[in-house]
Amino acid sequence: MKIADLKIPGNILLAPMSNVTNLPFRLMCRQYGASLTYSEMISADAVIYENKKTINRGISCEDERPLGIQIFGNSPEIMTTAALRIEEVYRPEIIDVNFGCPAKLLTKDGCGSALLKSPELIHEIVKELSDNLSTPVTAKIRILPDMDKTLEIAHLIESAGATAITVHGRTRQQQYSGKADHDYVRKIKQELSIPVIANGDIMDEISAQQTLEYTDCDAIMIGRAAMGNPFLFKRISHYLGTGEMLEYEECSQRVADIREYFGLLEEYELMHTVHIKAQAQWFTRGMRNGRHIRKSIDTAANIEEILQSLDEMCKHVE
Repeated sequence: MKIADLKIPGNILLAPMSNVTNLPFRLMCRQYGASLTYSEMISADAVIYENKKTINRGISCEDERPLGIQIFGNSPEIMTTAALRIEEVYRPEIIDVNFGCPAKLLTKDGCGSALLKSPELIHEIVKELSDNLSTPVTAKIRILPDMDKTLEIAHLIESAGATAITVHGRTRQQQYSGKADHDYVRKIKQELSIPVIANGDIMDEISAQQTLEYTDCDAIMIGRAAMGNPFLFKRISHYLGTGEMLEYEECSQRVADIREYFGLLEEYELMHTVHIKAQAQWFTRGMRNGRHIRKSIDTAANIEEILQSLDEMCKHVE
């Protein structure tokens, strides 16, 4: 897949997720087959005010390139100023604009999916960014209950200069409940000339293949299903490439992954930026005895005790 002049080595992307897609996690997803990763979303206002926590979200390294950095805001001028700083300091391959996040933290200030009510402002934001940046600009949206209104926004984003669009097939009101409607992705793909990326309910090998085939989209983007499970990218890329399920021992893979993740957090001096217990618990989702192990993790005194709990989980599974 190509976004502007950037050739992406594949069609399986990692979604930007707050408090999830830090550098160590992105590196692991890339190692397992993610074609492109995105930073946690970054507030344009926070960039302007040089918020240290925000600045850390853009930390990168050559091993994870290409990298997309996602920004949010509601002022074309502020977002452009912030994006120019991001471009200069971090030199991402893509700058993505968040028009899809349904979290109240964003929507109460008129950002994220709240902007879907203001198509003209969406067009102005994308045009200002596209006209002033040398980095390709992309956008991520959610759908509206009305197909025609959703298509109107998609067309406005394309006409404003965006080089690709990601469509999450849920409305703002749905949050993350219910089923993603990929009819919208399919229709947008039919009408737009820029690459279209499908997001929502891509949980495993079968759903990945079905989404690609049904929508005819250029790529898929995986979000929550990858939390605590970066190996999912290996499974999906193997299946799409061979048509066969990858054989592996899930429990031992999860434990090996969290050990590597903790090691990378230490290596890049980012351990203090994450909630260790919460992130460790993500690695137990969907596992047998997972609830019991999550309780053990919650009472653990340190990382070593967390790892011991996970090792114990594998003994019971095996």
